[in-house]
Amino acid sequence: MNKSELIDAIAESADISKAAAGRALDATVDTMKKALKKGDKISIVGFGTFSVGKRAARTGRNPRTGASIKIKAAKVPKFRAGKGLKDAIN
Repeated sequence: MNKSELIDAIAESADISKAAAGRALDATVDTMKKALKKGDKISIVGFGTFSVGKRAARTGRNPRTGASIKIKAAKVPKFRAGKGLKDAIN
């Protein structure tokens, strides 16, 4: 499912226009990005938890040349599925 299909599904399920569903989805994603950037954790009961993890700096190898390269430390988004989502899939 891509973004436009998701917007169509939201519009049909919530009985709103596609434009309103698109704005709602964009607002939700933007709000989640801002919260994660601040370091907040987002918990949606029955769905899952979004958080930010830290990846330490490390040494890697360039697969083409075999030379060692330094990989900088980074923040990475994490998602842990909730019980409701796991039960719905299985």
